[in-house]
Amino acid sequence: MITRIGGRHLIGISLIMCLLSFSPARALAGHPANYEVVPLPQSITMQKGEPFVLDETVEILSTPDLQSEAEFLQQYLKEVTAMNLQLAQKRTKKVRYIELAIHPDVKETEGYVLTVSRKGITIQGGSAAGVFYGVQTLRKAVNEGALLPPTVITDAPRFSWRGMHLDCSRHFFSVDFVKKFIDLLALHNMNRFHWHLTDDQGWRIEIKKYPELTTIGSQRSGTILGTNSDLDDGIPHGGYYTQEEARDIVRYAQERHITIIPEIDMPGHMLAALACYPELGCTGGPYQVGHYWGVYTDVLCVGNPKVYDFVEGVLAEIMDIFPSEVIHIGGDETPTAKWDACPKCQAMQLGGLTRQGYFTKRVFDFLTAHHRRALGWDELLDNNAPQDAMIMSWRGTAPGAKAAELGHDVVMAPTTHVYFDYLQSEEAQFEPTRCGGFIPVEKVYTLEPAPDSLSAEAKRHILGTQANLWSEYLLTEGMVEYQALPRMAALAEVQWTQPERKNFEAFRQRLTRLTRLYELYHYQYAKHLWPDRQLPSRWQF
Repeated sequence: MITRIGGRHLIGISLIMCLLSFSPARALAGHPANYEVVPLPQSITMQKGEPFVLDETVEILSTPDLQSEAEFLQQYLKEVTAMNLQLAQKRTKKVRYIELAIHPDVKETEGYVLTVSRKGITIQGGSAAGVFYGVQTLRKAVNEGALLPPTVITDAPRFSWRGMHLDCSRHFFSVDFVKKFIDLLALHNMNRFHWHLTDDQGWRIEIKKYPELTTIGSQRSGTILGTNSDLDDGIPHGGYYTQEEARDIVRYAQERHITIIPEIDMPGHMLAALACYPELGCTGGPYQVGHYWGVYTDVLCVGNPKVYDFVEGVLAEIMDIFPSEVIHIGGDETPTAKWDACPKCQAMQLGGLTRQGYFTKRVFDFLTAHHRRALGWDELLDNNAPQDAMIMSWRGTAPGAKAAELGHDVVMAPTTHVYFDYLQSEEAQFEPTRCGGFIPVEKVYTLEPAPDSLSAEAKRHILGTQANLWSEYLLTEGMVEYQALPRMAALAEVQWTQPERKNFEAFRQRLTRLTRLYELYHYQYAKHLWPDRQLPSRWQF
């Protein structure tokens, strides 16, 4: 209902009341918890007996090595229930506990067993990470209520790589927001944050050996409006993460059992670096940090020895900042036109490799010598990818299937299902992003990263899956959240839950309950699955 007051159109009282009625409520003592959370655990076995009553007399018991997990549980329960439970490391008579422990009977490293009885709750994990995921399940269950029916939940993830990607190059996002994004990964039981730090439109990580990467490469003098129109806004855009800020973010993620995978995209998507050091390009420039979206023909000159000094200098500092075994080296969308016209590139001795294959092998060998692994986009397969190179399959799932059959470890991230910058509705005029494509929640949920068409050996090479969020059209932090949610929840179930336990209609109900936590933490999310929560798409005047 729209009410006209003084010539202005205001949201009617009924709509306001509808929105207010969905405000997140604290868990109530008389309400039962619900263990069917997102992602759905592998086994929930209800037991006979009286429920465990969660109140402020309960304490959280843990060993010193699980202090961090205990503190997380304490904070989560305070946020959800307003109860501030005390922490303990010694058992006292007549006190009821939520007990956290690592137990050798839990064989899966990231697995856990959550047991609830009238007398107490235990979360036993195969590691601290397993305990942490048990904490997440309890957190989400208690969001429904503080009466916990007796149960035994036995759980472990399907895939070891459960990731989300965020592009901070096209648009820069604050340290605080990156941490908030990492909190979203933790909520969804994800353990890999793929951080896209460099591209044509901006270099976002401090490299002390090459200071101009941030003094020049982190700034562009304007951004094209719309979808590569002829109109530039002329508004400077920039920002970068200092090495200390990046290390702080790494620590923040590690506390939540999340590994950050840094990406330095090369040899293409390097225009921001070329603007700083034009001698690294085939033509010598001049270059400027990119204003337009898409693929630029100016790339690193792979026939120039100085390029390898530069790349190794950058990667040396990246490895010092990021302890991840895996370093993402990009490798996608690399035009060869400049190489074809470059005397240095023409004079290369390739040993049967393509020029990009030669470049990739040099980078791969450097990382291997430093006990790291190279991960790249699936174009590496077209360019003599070294056998131990990891492949991220983005041009559909077919390249990933091919790579797995060839013995490469693979992460599935296909545009068909998990490019979260794509639209969530076919009514594009009512969506905030200008990116094309259409991937609703239902489509994400249907992704099968390791189909039966693969051989048993190839399936073992499918490490998991992730979604990608490219930020060309994500102008604000709220837009990032909106594009990620609630599709992240569907992806979480693809990553964690065994296929035979998946059911979209049941998932929709679990997701509806999860959105109460989205509301509690003030995350913005798309509401296409809940039309009654949406503002009217067309105002009536």
